[in-house]
Amino acid sequence: MPRDVVLASTSPFRRDLLARLQVPFQTVSPETDETPLPGEAPVATAQRLAEAKARAVATRFPDALIIGSDQVAANDSQRFGKPGTRENAIAQLRLMRGKEVVFHTGLCLLNSATDRAQVCCVDTHVGFRDLTEDEIEAYLNKEDALNCAGSAKSEGLGISLLSYMRGDDPNALVGLPLIALCDMLRAEGLQIP
Repeated sequence: MPRDVVLASTSPFRRDLLARLQVPFQTVSPETDETPLPGEAPVATAQRLAEAKARAVATRFPDALIIGSDQVAANDSQRFGKPGTRENAIAQLRLMRGKEVVFHTGLCLLNSATDRAQVCCVDTHVGFRDLTEDEIEAYLNKEDALNCAGSAKSEGLGISLLSYMRGDDPNALVGLPLIALCDMLRAEGLQIP
């Protein structure tokens, strides 16, 4: 069995989620181009990028279980990434208000010793309330959500913007589907718990 567990991500959200499993791990930046391919479906983008992130660090860790994850939020053909700026966050929240957005969270566990990759996608359907301009402004004044796909942190005050969340794993919306990851780690012989 590989000795190391590596999280191919610098996301503090994913790091905190993985820490819940009480498995020693290290984090590294995967340095991956996250641009969707032309015509690529959001689910396919999330899965492809999750695996690409894991493979991007595999040569540095030849005997490891490497975790890659990526999230793509979409409503029909419209995608919502990390806003980066307050103006972009306002624009995203305006577009999402009163709508359902599906957060596709791709997950890959790569055994770099055997080159076996387990890949899946866990979807979370999120209903945004019909937010007023004042609610959008008030939210962004109170919580920094500029580095979150969809401009809202469901694990924080962003929960107040939502009317529902539906999915198999509440952790997937935050960025790392722990239920699926536990199954993948067990399939590689890692005892959880």
